[in-house]
Amino acid sequence: MFIAELHRAEAAWHTLAVEETAQRLRIDVAQGLSRAEAARRYEQGGPNALPAVKARSGVSILLHQFRSLIVLLLLAAGGVALALGESVEAAAILVVIVLNAVIGFLTEWKAEAALDALRKQTVALAHVLREGEERQIPAEELVAGDVAILNAGDRVPADGRIVESVRLQLEEAALTGESLPAAKTHDLLAPPDAPPGDRINMVYMGTAVTGGRGRFIVTGTGERTEIGRIGALIEGVGERGTPLEAKLAQLGRALLAIVLAFCAVIVVAGWLRGYSFLYMLEVGISLAIAAVPEGLLAVTTMTLAVGMQRMARRHALIRRLPAVEALGSTTVICTDKTGTLTRNEMTVRALEIAGRRVEVTGAGYAPQGEFRVRGQRIDPGDDEALRLALRIGVLCNDARIDRSGGIAVLGDPTEAALIVAAEKAGLERAVLEREYPRISETPFDSESKRMVTVHRMPDGKVVQYLKGSPGTLLEASESQVEGSGAAPLTPALRQRWKDANRELAGNALRVLGLAYRELPERGGLIFVGLVGMIDPLRDEARATVATCRQAGIRTVMITGDQPPTAAEIARQLGIDRDAQGRSLRTVHARELSGLDAAGWWAAVADAAVFARVSPKHKLQIVEALQEMRHVVAMTGDGVNDAPALKKADIGIAMGINGTEVAKESADMVITDDNFATIVGAVEQGRIIVHNIIRFLHYLFSCNFAEVVTVFAAIMVGWPLPLGVLQILWLNLITDIFPAMALALEPSAPDVMRRPPRDPRQPLLTRGFAWLIVWQGLLLAAVTLFAFFTGLTWYGSQGEGLHHAITLAFMTLGLSQVLHVFNARSQTRSAFTARLFTNPWLWAAVLICLLLQAAAVYVPLLQAVLHTVALGARDWALIAGCSLAPVAVVELFKLLRRLSARTGG
Repeated sequence: MFIAELHRAEAAWHTLAVEETAQRLRIDVAQGLSRAEAARRYEQGGPNALPAVKARSGVSILLHQFRSLIVLLLLAAGGVALALGESVEAAAILVVIVLNAVIGFLTEWKAEAALDALRKQTVALAHVLREGEERQIPAEELVAGDVAILNAGDRVPADGRIVESVRLQLEEAALTGESLPAAKTHDLLAPPDAPPGDRINMVYMGTAVTGGRGRFIVTGTGERTEIGRIGALIEGVGERGTPLEAKLAQLGRALLAIVLAFCAVIVVAGWLRGYSFLYMLEVGISLAIAAVPEGLLAVTTMTLAVGMQRMARRHALIRRLPAVEALGSTTVICTDKTGTLTRNEMTVRALEIAGRRVEVTGAGYAPQGEFRVRGQRIDPGDDEALRLALRIGVLCNDARIDRSGGIAVLGDPTEAALIVAAEKAGLERAVLEREYPRISETPFDSESKRMVTVHRMPDGKVVQYLKGSPGTLLEASESQVEGSGAAPLTPALRQRWKDANRELAGNALRVLGLAYRELPERGGLIFVGLVGMIDPLRDEARATVATCRQAGIRTVMITGDQPPTAAEIARQLGIDRDAQGRSLRTVHARELSGLDAAGWWAAVADAAVFARVSPKHKLQIVEALQEMRHVVAMTGDGVNDAPALKKADIGIAMGINGTEVAKESADMVITDDNFATIVGAVEQGRIIVHNIIRFLHYLFSCNFAEVVTVFAAIMVGWPLPLGVLQILWLNLITDIFPAMALALEPSAPDVMRRPPRDPRQPLLTRGFAWLIVWQGLLLAAVTLFAFFTGLTWYGSQGEGLHHAITLAFMTLGLSQVLHVFNARSQTRSAFTARLFTNPWLWAAVLICLLLQAAAVYVPLLQAVLHTVALGARDWALIAGCSLAPVAVVELFKLLRRLSARTGG
């Protein structure tokens, strides 16, 4: 491969690296700047430009080293040609250099468009208050004076002055270096010259909300933020490559040393055989150009780029390059339930209140439905206990439903379902909030497992409303709602509530408890009842779980739901059994307390479901699985999921319901929150690795054949079977087009029926190396046979020698083109229904065949390449020799498949 490929590879690398670089520096020039201004800064390479434009990764540096080496070799070859009086060859080499420079310029220009397109796929959003309504807008549209809203898990989109805060806490380590969250308030004013860490009434772009909620007035965006000013001081930050690229870089350097040494041996051997030293030096340089493995990293980055584009089309955005390789080696997927395996369209189905079960009809977020008891419709307006439960659900709630343009849920879908249930009973949120204004609140957290709000009632009294874990609220309650009053909670009544909770959960319903307490009275809560909600399974979820099982990937569901609910969902999905049909356990969080390393190993070894788990448990589950040598993919959406997402081999954040903190901590964001998207990304990860191996197979065997052909001819005392420009022509034509087509190879039908690839396994295993060697020898053998036949037919002098060299040149070229079909699979026959599934491959083959034909029939190319026109007998020889390797490889594959079937 030549400089054109390196330009493409470098362009692809910039496209792939930009998202990780921008996130690492917490700088996105599109935030707060117009697109025109952002584009201008990028083009100018200013201090706030994207760092990927200014900084090159180690892989990118290696690409430049290979490119520089190729240019030097080409210039050296041109100089030798001039010294030998071969002005035509020198001019042709100069054309090659200029042509690649032009292609490089065009691909760099095209890369900028690809870069901008990729960045637009991950637009940051801001939650703002405009014209009295809450909206979500792209963060780049924020302007000074906007009122922005912050909730736990959000990434602050701009600098601003806090005007409202409720237990607001921010993690500002990236700005201040302080590891503990900072408490924020809207009351106190800091001195104007106070450092950022002391400005407790200010928030800063790029910091994370770890708790509470608040509102702030935007005072600065883009470069006019604290983080933007820091960004202006940052220069030359390098990028890291993937483990796969590190292996390829190491392999490339090793092969480079071997090839250069081998070419030196060829130069000396030819000179000792009587050839001119300068001529042999030119031949040696040409072989070095052909054999230098500069295409390794080029096609790797191109394959990564193609794979990432395919993933993006399937709603998976890769944020960090190492995840692409790790995806193909995934052995365990730890997934949340809500929205990932289910539709995330919560609907209240039942309420257990005052000793009876009230069924609710309707689905989704449309406020249409009825309330029934034992099949009989009831009027919610006449049922005080039911109205109390619905009122608690609406007021102890931070979600909003926007129906201005369709239906959009702002906040937790579970809370949105409670609002819809109340609307079905004629209770409007706006009216209730006026009648029961909120005084204070305690946001939900994973430790207390409850949310608490305090309201002033119409009669002037103060009441505390709570919703959360049924067990937690029941334990804190001393009485229950009964009729128009309250009755003590006896042990028998407590047991009845527990039984009702288990029954609802056993029907795959998510259950919340409701309670209240009038203030300032001290004492226990008054338990109101239970709310059972359903989130239907996604239609494709069960089939996708089955696909994982076939692929040797274990699916583990990690959820905050109760064990009966989680176990029933797992049963419906088929997660509760392994590939051998063995039943797997549902593990409650309390079983995980105090476990040592052996205990954790035992817990994760046969668990299908972890229920009622905390964020800390998620992290421990990941660590235990990794200690068992699993490659773990972990999903998450909350701010507390960030540690587990960072620890996992592939952290996966939810694009719809995930917090900004979770997205930034993750390696991949799925924009539709769908489990099937994760599995599709795993498939693409496998395809990427397989396509790189296909390329290695093709490139190494072809380059090895070229070197062996020249070396063998010298060793047996024959004339050289290939000219200098013929070697360069083959390298330019038969390497670039077919190799790039292999990078576009689609998924094989059995790619998700194979076990995961061990990431510790080297790319060039002993068996794979032997495959490359014997197939390279096969290509060299048919080329030498065609050359020997040409010498026999036409002689070894003058025009006869040129005729024999043309036969060798065409045989090697066509056999390499046809060898691309051998490289598509090491076991599957090329002649299957998949023969025509890659149109790019056929286009590459057609282009190569036409160019090879032009090389012997176009007068200008005949003069440059020293070829002659061929007759029917010549073409018969070339066709037979070129097809022979395909036939031999097909026979070898057949024998291998037969051996596998018989167990031999």
